[in-house]
Amino acid sequence: MKDLTEGHEGRLIWDFTLPMLAGNVLQQSYNVVDSIIVGRAIGKSALAAVGASFPILFLLISLIIGATMGFSILISQFFGAKDMARVRRTIDTSYIFLFAASLLMTAAGLLFSESILRLLNTPAEILPQALTFLHITFGGLVFLFGYGSVSAILRGLGDSKTPLYILVCSTLLNAGLAAFFVIGLGWGIAGSAWATLLAQGLSFVGAAFYLNRTHPVLKFRLRGLEFDRAIFRKALAIGLPSGVQQMLAAGGMMVLTRLVNGFGTDAMAGYTAAGRVDTFAVMPAMSLSAAISTFVGQNIGAGHMERVRNGLKAALLISAATSLLTTLAVIVFGWHLIAMFNPDPAVVAVGARYLLIAGGFYIVFSSMFVVNGALRGAGDTFVPMLVTVLALWVIRVPVSTVLAGRIGLDGIWWGAPVAWCAGLAFSAGYFATGRWERLAAARPAPAPEPPPEEEEAEWNVSKF
Repeated sequence: MKDLTEGHEGRLIWDFTLPMLAGNVLQQSYNVVDSIIVGRAIGKSALAAVGASFPILFLLISLIIGATMGFSILISQFFGAKDMARVRRTIDTSYIFLFAASLLMTAAGLLFSESILRLLNTPAEILPQALTFLHITFGGLVFLFGYGSVSAILRGLGDSKTPLYILVCSTLLNAGLAAFFVIGLGWGIAGSAWATLLAQGLSFVGAAFYLNRTHPVLKFRLRGLEFDRAIFRKALAIGLPSGVQQMLAAGGMMVLTRLVNGFGTDAMAGYTAAGRVDTFAVMPAMSLSAAISTFVGQNIGAGHMERVRNGLKAALLISAATSLLTTLAVIVFGWHLIAMFNPDPAVVAVGARYLLIAGGFYIVFSSMFVVNGALRGAGDTFVPMLVTVLALWVIRVPVSTVLAGRIGLDGIWWGAPVAWCAGLAFSAGYFATGRWERLAAARPAPAPEPPPEEEEAEWNVSKF
């Protein structure tokens, strides 16, 4: 495990971000490989069906994503304070909660998917395929949540490399299975969903096996788990605003999906392809946001407040450099990138136009995400949620809705840059006030008495 409370801030954040970025790239490769195979082997209607399905999946699991973030932040702060007993109880509590939540979300997804698809004005020709994709995906949520919880635990403890190693194998397996099921067996969009489900399941099994072979604090077990109500309430208090933020984001995506659906299958297919490229373009910002959260959490736990500010400055410089490079890439190669998913000229034109408009503002998006990540690491997750409400619902959705009626699809695309600029201004202004410093969950603990010999493993951090 990695202690982020000592050493050069920028180098630590960059070294911690790189494996996580590679892992996120591989994680998103699930969606990209599926979309390329679906868009080329089945057609643009299937590609549009996958795109129409994603906001529904995101909506139903968003609260759980937030809770997972809450547990990860607590783990990082307790680890920074060297309180290994609470680290272990937090891990146990997260396991129990996420297993129960996965069963509940699976049931909700199976029951309400069709109703939500119809509410989103999904074109009739893609509705059956979208429904098939969603039903299979929801059936495997327990694996998605299981792997996600293990990754969050490892990140909270400073280990961003192990999830990457497991993902390398899983992504390669997903690509092979998707090609075999869709092209070889002719299973269509169902084959794509089954490939992802099986690959995620094996990722979780591999991660659980790794935990059982390392430190007892991390051991994944079914018997003897301890549910700590106080830690659970604290994790929800920290993570619920992030969950609500994710839910609001998913709701906004659904509104935008409905707007795009109104322009037909070509528009939805192009939007889906652009969304896959867009996800890769903003991934450095998202990885830096997660890294700065862990960095801030550990340093607040250790009482190093000046390192928190220095770390944020370093993360912003890194994010500026990476976002400028991605902007150049999507603007220059936008047409070719969209054509990888489907060569239909109408689909390519829609996707490339989105990248041209949104790509010029990646530096704004990146800076907003990094500042919000620092706030979350301090336990102040309410303000990032408020930023989401402001940027998405108060600005982006209304702007996109109004402009779509006046200038068409371009109006939907321009809503994003306007919202990002407003969100960054709000987040940076709040961080400058310093109010986030009062919300740390774990301050430096008094030096403990020397532990008994048999308990040394839980206290000696160097054994991680």
